[in-house]
Amino acid sequence: MTSWVLVTGAGGVLGERLVRGLLGRGYRVRGLVLPSDPARARLEALGAEVVEGDVSRADTLRGVATGVDTVFQLAAVILSPEPSVFPRVNRDGTANVLNEARTAGVSHFIYVSSASVTYPKLTPYAQSKLEAEELVRRESALAWTIVRPTLVYDEHGGQEFVLFREYLERWPLVFFIGDGKAKKRPVLSDDLVTGLLALPDAEVSHGKVYNFSGGESICMRELAELMLLHRGMRRRFVHVPVPLCRALAWLLGAVQRRPLLTPSSIAGIVHDADLDPSEATRELGYRPLGVRAGFARCFPLVEGRRAAALVRDIQRNEA
Repeated sequence: MTSWVLVTGAGGVLGERLVRGLLGRGYRVRGLVLPSDPARARLEALGAEVVEGDVSRADTLRGVATGVDTVFQLAAVILSPEPSVFPRVNRDGTANVLNEARTAGVSHFIYVSSASVTYPKLTPYAQSKLEAEELVRRESALAWTIVRPTLVYDEHGGQEFVLFREYLERWPLVFFIGDGKAKKRPVLSDDLVTGLLALPDAEVSHGKVYNFSGGESICMRELAELMLLHRGMRRRFVHVPVPLCRALAWLLGAVQRRPLLTPSSIAGIVHDADLDPSEATRELGYRPLGVRAGFARCFPLVEGRRAAALVRDIQRNEA
């Protein structure tokens, strides 16, 4: 008998790709979307069963996991000017989905967390994701797996990726937070989805936390240069001390509802997210591309003399 899989947050870019992949592998898929989400029609066209609900409201989730074998808990808020949204959706929403999974007798609960839970000082978003992880870890009624993606990108972007790229492109002079030496492992969304697709049938993953990161470590300054290179652009960089950036973020936060600079955006630039994916590679066959190979696939490089000049500029800056 074909297994049923529930995907929360199915209306998001990652959720929709995961639904497509699960259907392609023969699973029957139920996708949870927010009320009136325009993604509903697309998911139904793929062949998914679609239900509407809000993970932060337990009363809208009744019976959502009935008959389901595996739950992918993707639903989350990444960016919000209101800090109270993060615990309400990311932590309490996960608790609500866990409760439905427990009631329905789900076999496997897969929680998509974040690399930011490893930061030395947590943002409100990271704190809510870590607290949700702790709820999942304490769950004894069903098998669980936690995955921690790093910065996600593809040809269409990725929410945080696009915001960073737009900032780099906005002005000819880039004011860069800190020294740019923080290490990251950006992950191609196709690789992330492939890793997630390996989990429903992988009993070895029960009770494990996996890093679904990219195949290559890169520092933030080099990543910024690479992003601009693949857009055919050059920029001058001015590195701004982190304490000054934090002071400015505090000031902007006091007078603006949606400031350009926030403590969370600073954390994303200055903290390492160089998570080692080797355990996922060893146990799940997860083999992600490095960021250079991934960018070459998603963002064809400008050719000829202009490209060569851009590469020389980057090499000169690195020297």
